[in-house]
Amino acid sequence: MKIKEAIENYLSESGNARIELKSVLFDMDGVLYDSMPNHALAWHETMRAHGLDFSIEDAYLHEGRTGAATIRIICRREGITLTDDDIANIYGEKTDAFLKLPAPQCMTGSYEALKKVVRDGLFPMVVTGSGYAALLDNLDKYYPGIFRRERMVTAYDVKIGKPNPEPYLMALRKGDLQPWEAFVVENAPLGVEAARAAGLFVIAVNTGPLPDKYLIDAGANLLFPGMTALADAWDEIVHAAGR
Repeated sequence: MKIKEAIENYLSESGNARIELKSVLFDMDGVLYDSMPNHALAWHETMRAHGLDFSIEDAYLHEGRTGAATIRIICRREGITLTDDDIANIYGEKTDAFLKLPAPQCMTGSYEALKKVVRDGLFPMVVTGSGYAALLDNLDKYYPGIFRRERMVTAYDVKIGKPNPEPYLMALRKGDLQPWEAFVVENAPLGVEAARAAGLFVIAVNTGPLPDKYLIDAGANLLFPGMTALADAWDEIVHAAGR
């Protein structure tokens, strides 16, 4: 879909008269960091150790959920009952497995996109289901001067998590924003679903192994094959949005 057409469709569907862009809300894993392969491997190996079938694809399909919610869904699917303590222990093991893997690198093209966002007078925010301190703390190292902690929504802030719109509604409150004043950049179907449910325009970047259809069916307004493609198209996007 063409960019201008996608924005016109969003305005028609949402009932908003126009976009008055002030901010861009970025997911973290798979958008700012190329961290999803590590997450997927850590999930797969940890769940297998507990007799649970959890594929690499499952990790991408459930990306954005809280860890506990992911484990509960898989347990129901497998017909297994676990206590809250069991679930907490499994998630702790998954965290340990993730932290033992090589540190993920920045997603190619992310810094270029962020610099254009800031250049255009917009403020970036982070909206992630992650609570990994190392990744959050390193945002300022890899993206200096871009993000502010008070403009982040993380696993420490939410109770429900994606695909519920809670994280994005919280970001709107933190940023003092209306839905027509922000765009979202997401790589996960559940994240796209959450952002759309919050009334936001969603730009999806397919940085993982899932077919594009998953992101489109979740409600993505625009879709790019990666962050570099988004950075290359950014000027056209903001122009179509009326800036």
